Amino acid sequence: MKGGRLILFMIFSTILIYSCTKLHETAGGNLTSVQVTNDSSATVLLRGVYNSLEYPFTSYLQIFPLADISTDEAIVPTRANNWDDNGIWRDLHQQKWNSTSSIIHDCFNSLSGIVFAATDLLQYNPTAQQQAEARFLRAWAMYWQVDLFDQVPYREPGESVVKAARVRKGMEALDYIISEINAVEPSLPDGPASEANKYAAKTLLMKCYLNKAVYINRLNPVFVAADMDTVISLADEIINSGQYSFSRNYFDNFSPINANALIGKENIFTQQSNPDGNYLVSFAWLFPLDYAQGGFNGFCTLPDFYNKFDTADKRRGTAYSYPNSRPNPGNRVNVGFLIGQQYDLNTDDSLYSGLLPVIYTADVQNIETGSNLEMPGIRPIKYAPDYLNFYPPSPATNNFVYFRLSDVLLMKAEAISRGGIPTNAGIYGNTALALVNAIRTNPSRGVSALTSLSPNDLLDERGRELWWENWRRQDMIRFGKFLLPFQEKDYISDPKYLIFPIPDEQLAVNPNLVQNPGY
Repeated sequence: MKGGRLILFMIFSTILIYSCTKLHETAGGNLTSVQVTNDSSATVLLRGVYNSLEYPFTSYLQIFPLADISTDEAIVPTRANNWDDNGIWRDLHQQKWNSTSSIIHDCFNSLSGIVFAATDLLQYNPTAQQQAEARFLRAWAMYWQVDLFDQVPYREPGESVVKAARVRKGMEALDYIISEINAVEPSLPDGPASEANKYAAKTLLMKCYLNKAVYINRLNPVFVAADMDTVISLADEIINSGQYSFSRNYFDNFSPINANALIGKENIFTQQSNPDGNYLVSFAWLFPLDYAQGGFNGFCTLPDFYNKFDTADKRRGTAYSYPNSRPNPGNRVNVGFLIGQQYDLNTDDSLYSGLLPVIYTADVQNIETGSNLEMPGIRPIKYAPDYLNFYPPSPATNNFVYFRLSDVLLMKAEAISRGGIPTNAGIYGNTALALVNAIRTNPSRGVSALTSLSPNDLLDERGRELWWENWRRQDMIRFGKFLLPFQEKDYISDPKYLIFPIPDEQLAVNPNLVQNPGY
C-alpha cells in the first residue's frame, strides 16, 4: 500500500484493533450482577459478543491469513516496500511462521476475547435463548482455537481473571464443544442467518465430526464410519428443513444485499453488517484491487488454483449486476477472479495506473521484481463491492458468510466418500458424485457434471466452491495436502506446521498453556 490509502488503512486499523481489544477486556467487566438484571442489558452484552467476532473474521487480518494465505489459494506478494511488513505474509504462505508472529498473536488473543465475552455474559441472568446464543458463539470461537492451536483457555462465568485460565486440549476441547452445541441447540431459533441459530449449530457439529479424525492425529487421520454417519444425518436435517436453496446467482450470497433471505438463499450463518462495530468486510475488495481501482494492491490468488476452474464456471468470474453496482457498459467481469486488462466500470475506458495499463497477469511471486511490480497476480473479489460504503469506517452492508448450504452438501458428499451410509434428502441425490454435481450443474454455477469423483476431485471442488471463505487450510490438512509443495513453496513442510504455535506472550502469562511441538 502507499500514499494516502496507506495512512487511511493504518489509522483505521489502529483504531479498530484498539477498540476490539478494549471490548475483549471489558465486556461486562464494569457491570455488576445487580445492574444487569433485565433483558435489555443482556441484549447489549450479547451484541458485544457478536461484535467481538467482527475484527478477527471480517478484517482479513487474523483468521484469513492463517486459514488461506498459508495455502495454495492465496498469496500476498511483496512489491518493493509495499506489503513487506517484515516478511510476515511470505512466512505465512511459505509455512515458515514462528511463535513471534504478530498475526498469530492477534488471532489467538481475539479468539480468546470472544470466549471471554461470551462466558462473561452468562453470569448476568440472560434468557434461555440469549444464553444459548452466547454459548454457541463461544463454541464457534473455541472450535477455531482447536483447529488452529489445539488448545483452548477457559474460565467459568464470574471466575477471577487474576487466576490463570485453565486449558482444554485436543479431543477434550472438541468433546466439550460438541457437548455445548448439543446442549444449546434446542434453545436456538430457526434463524435468521445473522444470528446464532439451530442450523448454524448443526453445521458446526458437522465440522466437528468431519474433522474429528484430524484433531486426533493431524498427520495421519483415520476417519470413523460412525462419525461420517453423524455428518450425513446432520446434513439431512439441514436439507430437510427446507430453509435453504441455491441462490439465483452464486455471488448473491456475498452481495451488499445478501442479508435478504430471498437473495442470499444459501447462507446459514453470517456476521451481520454492524454500523456500531468494527465491521471491515470492505477489505475483501480493498486488499486485492489495484490503486487505480481504489484498492491497496495486496491479496492475490495463484495460477494453479485459478486453473482448477472450467472456463464456463461462473464461480470463476462474471459480470454481476446488483443494487448500486457500477453501470459496467462493457459487461466486464467485476466479481470472481480479475485477470487481464481492467476497465473503468462507469465508462468502460481502459484503466491506467499512472502511465501503465492495469493488466493483471497470472504469474506471481512472493517477492516481485522488475520494472512493473504492481500488475502480477490474479485478484479475487468474492464480495461484490458496496460502492456506497467502499471505504471504512463506513460499514459495507455485505453480511460476512460463515456457513452456506453448498458446504453442507460437500461435507455430506465427503462423509459418504469416507465410508458413511448414503441417504436421500432433498433433490440432491444420495451419492457423493450426485451431491457434487447438484452444485456444479445448478445454473448459478453453470458448469458440466463430473463423471467420477476422486478424493482430489472432491478437494478441488471444495476449493472452487468455497474459495476465500477460510476453509482451504482445514480442507488441505484433512486431505493430506497441506504440507506438500505448492506454488511459491517448493518443499514439503515440517509436520509442526499443521498447528500454529502458542504466542510467546501467552505462554509467559499462563503456565497452563504449553508450546505446541516443534516450536
